[in-house]
Amino acid sequence: MVSTTSSFLLLLLVSSSFFVIEAQIPAPVKGLSWKFYESSCPQLESIIRKRLEKQIKDDVGQAAGLLRLHFHDCFVQGCDSSVLLDGSAGGPSEQTAIPNLTLRKKSFKIIDDLRKRVHDACGQVVSCSDITAIAARDSVVLTGGPNYNVPLGRKDGLNFATEQATLDNLVAPFANTTVVLGRLAAKGLDATDAVALSGAHTIGISHCTSFTDRLFPNQDPTMDKTFANNLKTSCPTANSNNTVDMDIRTPNLFDNKYYVDLMNRQGLFTSDQDLFTDRRTRGIVESFAKNQSLFFDKFVIGMIKMGQLNVLTGGDGEIRTKCDRRNKDKKVDIATVVEDVEETFSALF
Repeated sequence: MVSTTSSFLLLLLVSSSFFVIEAQIPAPVKGLSWKFYESSCPQLESIIRKRLEKQIKDDVGQAAGLLRLHFHDCFVQGCDSSVLLDGSAGGPSEQTAIPNLTLRKKSFKIIDDLRKRVHDACGQVVSCSDITAIAARDSVVLTGGPNYNVPLGRKDGLNFATEQATLDNLVAPFANTTVVLGRLAAKGLDATDAVALSGAHTIGISHCTSFTDRLFPNQDPTMDKTFANNLKTSCPTANSNNTVDMDIRTPNLFDNKYYVDLMNRQGLFTSDQDLFTDRRTRGIVESFAKNQSLFFDKFVIGMIKMGQLNVLTGGDGEIRTKCDRRNKDKKVDIATVVEDVEETFSALF
């Protein structure tokens, strides 16, 4: 029988661990809040969750697409939904940059559908940036991952990033750990954040061309031979345009098996496998492979930190009427002025 003292010490230990985890959660940056839409759109998160439950049940692959969309937005000039903007006469959009060519087209449509549903219910008070952040969180939850609160209050950016800025800020699949750590450190994210956020690769698919440099002309010695041979079945040439699962164990479940893959030398990208090869991050990979709860805790911390990178708040940015284009400036919208004048004359005569 456990003594009263022992029970008290056990309760104290559990409670202390809980408070340590809670204390690690990053506070919202200035302008964001845990309850930003509590008055203006209290049903916001339920609208998004309910819709995504159906979307992801119909096609689980959309979860990885929405999660990746949030990553590609935040790492390039901050979480301002600039990746959603279409190109203009001023130049091509972020979507045409090489790292973004494989973003799922359906993901953009889902975000715009969510935006319409939210705006129909609440009016134009919720930004596309916040909708994208919530959709990423729900994609994690609906595939078995951790639930967490998302700081809200972002505004949408007015401009998309250049192709060079996109290339300079996103981590390429062939990048080694030095590059991964360097790019994330520049954004205030540490090695634990880097390894935890890489765990997003536990769901989703990849095109062969993102990793066939590890198969042809010579096999990467850090890759398990059986794994490599199986990949060659799906990707018989260096230019194959087929796709494979990112996590060979549980491809549609958000769990810690991605790290088990790495320990078995079955990571798909160089940027994945090198996290286990490199001594600076190997211990973190091992700890996540052994303890899914630890991975979930660190992933949540990393996501909240990433989701607050260079956000626009208050009077900066805007809340887009449509996620793929800037709002019209009514002061200089000549077409609208002409249309209004024509309607006035029609009414008079």
